[in-house]
Amino acid sequence: MLKLNRTCLIGLNVVVLALCVPSAHADSILGPALTTFAVLGHTTVTNVPTSTIAGNVGVAPGAAITGSGGIVFTSGTLQANTALAAAAQNELINALLYTGPGVMTPTRQLLSSELAGLTLFPGVYSFSDFAGGFATLTGTSANPGLLILDGQGNANAAWVFQMASTLTTSAATTGTASSSMVRVINTGPGAGVFWNVGSSATIGTYSSFAGNILALTSISMNTGATNDCGRALASTGQVSLQMNVLGSNCLGSLSGSNGLSGGLSVTTSQGGGPIVTTLPATSVPEPGTLLTLGTGIAALAGMAWKRRTLLG
Repeated sequence: MLKLNRTCLIGLNVVVLALCVPSAHADSILGPALTTFAVLGHTTVTNVPTSTIAGNVGVAPGAAITGSGGIVFTSGTLQANTALAAAAQNELINALLYTGPGVMTPTRQLLSSELAGLTLFPGVYSFSDFAGGFATLTGTSANPGLLILDGQGNANAAWVFQMASTLTTSAATTGTASSSMVRVINTGPGAGVFWNVGSSATIGTYSSFAGNILALTSISMNTGATNDCGRALASTGQVSLQMNVLGSNCLGSLSGSNGLSGGLSVTTSQGGGPIVTTLPATSVPEPGTLLTLGTGIAALAGMAWKRRTLLG
């Protein structure tokens, strides 16, 4: 640690100072077992080939994973009624509680249950003010329904969406254009997106989604729907897959976010209840800064090598 601090003091520039900043990534409220899963069901998981998954695919206490031979894993394994899947299900119950209205108070206002065309900043959003308490993301194949989640430069940005009933994104007629999509911008590896669904979620055909779907009942990922940076986690029902891409395939500034599972931390109050808080804001480095950072790391490595050579 002393050597690191001396290095930080020697390099009086942005590059080296960036090396001294604590990591934006933090432990997830999803729990250590749950974060290993991209797909988790309670009764069954079904798959229509071929789905590409980054993370475990599991079920507990049920044991049926139908169509498992049509799952292509870029990471992870099948977990049919294993101890790990059972532990993940217990953590999912907690995650639904932590991100629910009983623990997290809404901090942002929505004007309707329709999300298409909105740009939303980090915060807690509730759909309880609208009849049925459902959320929709609607568009057409010619005019996609786009939801933008803008982190405003905070690498630890967090979004929580609370709905008493369903989450539904609309379907496209072809695979060439998504009828609905969620895009996460201006944030980094500490970010988190959580969809707390009071019943079931349906991600429509060829929709492009993002974030962790925490459903009390079931989740349907329809034909060609993708969630490249997130999870489908069902607490009491099934998860159905149909030629999907899903899991921790986060790219660009979201690389390292572990499926957008950050942004929040949970502690226990004196009374024994959970307290969920947002992580402190941390700036997202500009692309130019990242390039300079890489150059600086290489230079420091070269200096260390040269010093060892001279002393050696």
